[in-house]
Amino acid sequence: MALTYIPITSDWPCQVKAPGSFDWERSAARWLRELVPARYASYPALIKHPVLLARHAQIQVQHEIRVARTALQTARSELPSLGMPESVIEHTIKMYAAEVLQLQHIARSVRAVSQALVDNNLARA
Repeated sequence: MALTYIPITSDWPCQVKAPGSFDWERSAARWLRELVPARYASYPALIKHPVLLARHAQIQVQHEIRVARTALQTARSELPSLGMPESVIEHTIKMYAAEVLQLQHIARSVRAVSQALVDNNLARA
């Protein structure tokens, strides 16, 4: 059965081969495993079914976004009581803001890879 090529968007991670190309699912799984805690990457169900791995990576990244947003939103009110100087607080706020943006980009990439994996599964079914 011929695989359908899916157009790659700017959200597609450079570490993942183009959908439909040789070994693209393996490159997708390898990239997705980097996004989840190491203990999850060895679970047989997640190894055997990249779609499940993609789902877990989506959940993981969404939680990381929430954590970074909470840290960003509370930094100015909580860090002074920890004895942090204003310069450190400002640097920390910039760090969390940048992290939220990076995680949002990763979330879009995970969604793109996940959709390609689902489409590929459905095409084989």
